[in-house]
Amino acid sequence: MQHERPILLLDVMSTLVTEPFVEAIPRFFGMTLDELRAQRDPRPWIDFEHGRISEAEYIAHYFMDGRRFDVEAFKRMLHDTYEWMDGVEPLLGELQDAGYTMYALSNYSAWYRIIDDKLRLSRFMGWDFVSCVTGHRKPDAEAYLAAVHKLGRPAETFLFVDDRQVNVDGATNVGMKGILRTPDITAFRRDLAAAGIEIAA
Repeated sequence: MQHERPILLLDVMSTLVTEPFVEAIPRFFGMTLDELRAQRDPRPWIDFEHGRISEAEYIAHYFMDGRRFDVEAFKRMLHDTYEWMDGVEPLLGELQDAGYTMYALSNYSAWYRIIDDKLRLSRFMGWDFVSCVTGHRKPDAEAYLAAVHKLGRPAETFLFVDDRQVNVDGATNVGMKGILRTPDITAFRRDLAAAGIEIAA
């Protein structure tokens, strides 16, 4: 069966939206990034992204020493920090106007709702394939196959975009087309065009 257009599967952090971990989160705790990495336990975040633990369980194990902090202030900081990367919002509008179907395929926790509350990505795409919903994280094959199975389309009819090569490789390994996203919006548009995505000039 021939399909008119590929379905776009888009990573979110550092592909569409700015990443808060490097600067904003250490600043919230009054630390450097290295200090935060030394004191934060990274393992619960993986479980939170998988949807295996609740927000309360995640926060309880955020720091290795079990210290508590103001969770609501932390979430307000995230809300205030999330921003569109340069040129992304109008590009998504153009893709939508051109008739492309888009979904977020992202490793993220239930806090993806904070992103959507701030930037309203759901104007352009569904959140069906975020890891806390599917239970699978990129680059595991099942993270990508969740879209294949749910949407009933062959893998080769999807175009996946991510800022990490390992995740792009995960998509191409299951038969999808892939684009490695760089911060340059002009290069991103050029790569989309090279992949056969047609939008107005």
